Amino acid sequence: MFIACPNLIAKNPARLHYGIAVADVDGDGRDEVVIAAHGPNRVLKWDGERLVDAADPLVEDAGRLALGVACGDVDGDGREELYILNTDTASGPKGVSDRLFACFGSRWIDLMALPESAAAANRWSGRSVAVIDRAGDGRYGVLVANLGGPLRLYELDERGRLADFAEEAGLDAVLDARSLLAAPLIGDLPDVFVGCEKGPNILFRNEGDGGFEEMGEEWGLTDPLNSARGVSTIDADGDGLLDLVLGNWKGPHRLYQQRPGGGFRDIAPPDLALPSAVRTVIVADFDNDGYEEILFNNLGEPNRLFGWRDERWQQIEIGDAAEPDGLGTGAAVADLDGDGQLELIVSHGEDHPQPLSLYIAEPRGHGWLRVRPLTAAGAPARGAIVRLTAGGRTQVRAICAGSGYLCQMEPVAHFGLGDLKHVDRVEVRWPDGSIARIDRPQPCTTLTVPFPGR
Repeated sequence: MFIACPNLIAKNPARLHYGIAVADVDGDGRDEVVIAAHGPNRVLKWDGERLVDAADPLVEDAGRLALGVACGDVDGDGREELYILNTDTASGPKGVSDRLFACFGSRWIDLMALPESAAAANRWSGRSVAVIDRAGDGRYGVLVANLGGPLRLYELDERGRLADFAEEAGLDAVLDARSLLAAPLIGDLPDVFVGCEKGPNILFRNEGDGGFEEMGEEWGLTDPLNSARGVSTIDADGDGLLDLVLGNWKGPHRLYQQRPGGGFRDIAPPDLALPSAVRTVIVADFDNDGYEEILFNNLGEPNRLFGWRDERWQQIEIGDAAEPDGLGTGAAVADLDGDGQLELIVSHGEDHPQPLSLYIAEPRGHGWLRVRPLTAAGAPARGAIVRLTAGGRTQVRAICAGSGYLCQMEPVAHFGLGDLKHVDRVEVRWPDGSIARIDRPQPCTTLTVPFPGR
């Protein structure tokens, strides 16, 4: 499947790299790759030929040990902020704060470093970050999963100051949390899944009034053998409902199918369920055949790739991205060069420094369509749901708001079309319930969909 392209990263020293996010950091309309690192963080930008480091010195934050990263428009100005999760300890209280970088024009500031934010700063060892538009107004809160500490939900209060709203929202549980996912799993509003290492996984259902109710056991997601790391949404059976792929560090991986009457059941075949030292789970249509693949990015053992073949999920040839000696700590996908084919970038670290890896999927001439929904302010509408109907079937994607352990994918719904030449329609549903439908969009293009009425 994958072909290694190390020459496409201009400078690629061996470092302890961790979480990866894809976002338009510099506001020029094109996405960059943000990489959290022990040492300087990196912002890799495609210059037309390769990826070059374009990080602002403040964002580099060379003196910190960064793990996780996620982006979202916290202040509703149409440009995403950048949350970097830092640490100086394996668990428990930490002596450093996280960062929330905002850019005004060309000037970056750390909102967490402002005096009025001091009381809200996260001083617990965190592991994952995601964003959520719980009010449906295009202003995102930042969810932080802490290991053995309380969940955080950072939003701006009525005075424009950063504050923790987790208690108000009913999300202030103390958990050994590793993974976060925010998406409309069991309704039209964004819910929150928390994958835990000790104790049951948690599913917080969005009640529609700004609050959440814990429903993990009722919906069958607690998992008694859990040691959760990566998690991603998928429509595994083509019924239009979002399912979950969950990678467990020491236990069996799960493919949770959502049942039409409510609840989830694990349908993972034995070869997919086989435990591995997983860090990131990615679901994406790498070969543009119209069916998503499942990638398990592992630490210290070969990565694994699964595809829907002959009406079942089975392991398929991964190619150069197997990385048997790779210490995978994070991964993300994006169409960095605008050719309609996804690139895979993998970070490494933990035991010792390694360079980043970049892969392309073997081109097969298949069609594609990419859909980028926007908020009313023009920022990426993370958490929106996009459905594409073509050739008698409907594909569904959730715009990534945070993908489990440390990482966040590009804010685009990427659809492979295989040999199809026509698309019947695209439907976008925003977190507030607004809907836009586009009939017969042109294939092999990126479709930017503004918020209805904009």
